[in-house]
Amino acid sequence: MAVRRKIIDIGANLTDLVFNGCYHGSSKHKDDYHIVLNRAFNSGLEKIIVTSGCLSDTDEALKLVNLNEKLFTTVGCHPTRCNEFEDQTKAESPEKYYELLSQTIEGNRNKVVAVGECGLDYDRLHFCGVETQKKYFEKQLQLASDFNLPLFLHHRNCHEDFREILSRSLKLMPRRGVVHSFDGTASQAEFFIENGFYIGLNGCSLKTEENLEVVKTLPVDKLMIETDAPWCEIKPSHASFKFVQTKFPSVKKEKWTEDSLVKGRNEPCCIVQVLEVISAVKNVNIDELADKVYKNTMDLFFPSSAF
Repeated sequence: MAVRRKIIDIGANLTDLVFNGCYHGSSKHKDDYHIVLNRAFNSGLEKIIVTSGCLSDTDEALKLVNLNEKLFTTVGCHPTRCNEFEDQTKAESPEKYYELLSQTIEGNRNKVVAVGECGLDYDRLHFCGVETQKKYFEKQLQLASDFNLPLFLHHRNCHEDFREILSRSLKLMPRRGVVHSFDGTASQAEFFIENGFYIGLNGCSLKTEENLEVVKTLPVDKLMIETDAPWCEIKPSHASFKFVQTKFPSVKKEKWTEDSLVKGRNEPCCIVQVLEVISAVKNVNIDELADKVYKNTMDLFFPSSAF
């Protein structure tokens, strides 16, 4: 009998309306959120961490995770949404926004496992400018310190500023965290690893041959895996696709069926493909890899083993 692997998806955007059948404001099929969840758990997932990107995301995420013992969430503000700190329709002041984040964590300690998604994103400055991103990224590092939680970090085309902010704030982060959806260089990964952080990999981390060369250099005891669903699927155009062993039937959203995935909509069950690619690229046994990644994830997000 095959050994059932234990897997945790450290990042899935399950509050996205596509899991309710709604795409770009138009309903295309029935709400299949619970079908997606069942498919994930039947494929071996033990836990899923639902990613939150702002206060309103957090409210929706908590509604979901409080209905299932295998679901957990993050609390924080994504770099592209950091204008919300200064938007008085969201909170009366930046200090109040921070206070509301704090209250959300304090009131949900059994379900909140990280501060984030937070960090810097210089690929999408049309959403939020550099100085605002930097200011509220650093502010959220204090949030992690306040609650002794690890960080769920977003890092895009910003390494020098990211490194500077993180380096002067390391003393605030006894539990460090994970750089999710990592697609940087080997030297950037080395900085994070040397400072106690883990590297989170998904389909967006495995697009090019250069990405795969970076993965070869990463120590297994510093790896975590994720889907970033409904985004970051491994596509046929990706360099990693040739290593994918597990394929799922899929149909266009207009032809939705209960037994098929929706084309272009990534799901947590697809995390096995990320595991397969890493196993092949690093030439390590997939079951041993799964065990180690699972341990890494438990050590960071669930250190008390109370979950």
